[in-house]
Amino acid sequence: MLAEIAAANAAFGVLKTALSNGRDLYECSNVAKKYFDNKSAIAKRVASKGKSDLDAFMALEKIKEQEEWLKDHMIYAGRPDMYSDFLKFQSERKQEREREERVSALKRHNNLKLIKQFITVVGIGIAVIPVMIYAIIFMVKK
Repeated sequence: MLAEIAAANAAFGVLKTALSNGRDLYECSNVAKKYFDNKSAIAKRVASKGKSDLDAFMALEKIKEQEEWLKDHMIYAGRPDMYSDFLKFQSERKQEREREERVSALKRHNNLKLIKQFITVVGIGIAVIPVMIYAIIFMVKK
């Protein structure tokens, strides 16, 4: 949790400096990506634990203040429609994170399915082999 907060603050510092120096959001897309990924991780933590996790809640509030600064900067000092492009970027990043989570969940499901099939085959083999040995011994004695 502390790592996400530190990474989000560091990324915001880089974003703030770059945007203040006249750079475009797209030129800082990797840093922005890290910022929003960490923001998402913190938001999920707050959503899962509620407001009882004070550190995560306060970090999320600080991130909201940082986003307000970004919004003001983009509206007043940025190029026209920069804020709408920023919202579009956030939306695309959220969709990408959700897609990555779905792929990860599908891989995990497939791995569990494969493990279950392996255990089933091994279990059947363990159950059938003694019966076959007994049948062979029985036939040989006759």
